[in-house]
Amino acid sequence: MGIPAWVWFTVAAVAGVAGFALLATDRAQRTARNRERRRWAALRGWQFEETDHVLPTRWEAGAIAYYGTGLARDVVAGSTFTADGRRGVYVLDHETGGKVNSVLVGVRCRRALPVIIELWLSTVPFQRDKMPDLLGPVGSRYAFVTDVPAARKLITPDLIDAAEEIGSDVTVVWLEGDWVLASAPPNSSPARIERLLRDLGELADVVDPFDAEAEQAVDVDVEVDVDPSDEGGEIYRPSFGRKQS
Repeated sequence: MGIPAWVWFTVAAVAGVAGFALLATDRAQRTARNRERRRWAALRGWQFEETDHVLPTRWEAGAIAYYGTGLARDVVAGSTFTADGRRGVYVLDHETGGKVNSVLVGVRCRRALPVIIELWLSTVPFQRDKMPDLLGPVGSRYAFVTDVPAARKLITPDLIDAAEEIGSDVTVVWLEGDWVLASAPPNSSPARIERLLRDLGELADVVDPFDAEAEQAVDVDVEVDVDPSDEGGEIYRPSFGRKQS
């Protein structure tokens, strides 16, 4: 005996309602994250942009290599002070395939590092087709690097201590070019991001200590504009993913 048509109709209707509910829930969550991120940026005096297709192409390693380039959503750009001075920062939702897989947080160094270092938690499936060379355990993480001798010079006890402070909810921390970056869970709150920025700032200070001569020679491709009325010096007006001429 065949299944009556009304049964198929009911199943289709229920599936349609469930799909609509999931879509509505996802959209509501996305809108809430957008508002929260926008308010947080405004409180810090930082710049906000809803979408940037170019920014993720700045990097190739870490979460970018694992998930794909994708695009940046709810991007915040600013600058903050660490023990070794002022550094630029980015915070963005990394979206691939229509899904936000992580919150990427980056702190900029004054000079490019000679090696890419990826520090993955041992509890995550970090393997991909073209992994850098395995260097070995670094604290609770495993280090994969593009140049073993150069990486050994950078992976000091201070670097290990700084990386250990970042937390087990961050699947990967990586050093690439003149950036120190981390991949946090997609539901990370502004408070969690604030702590992660401080931890990444400490890591940046370890691998890129203050040097007045290097500070003068650094080639910066984003515009930084400090408002004299802002005692904290937190205003940062970049071009997001676009290179300035």
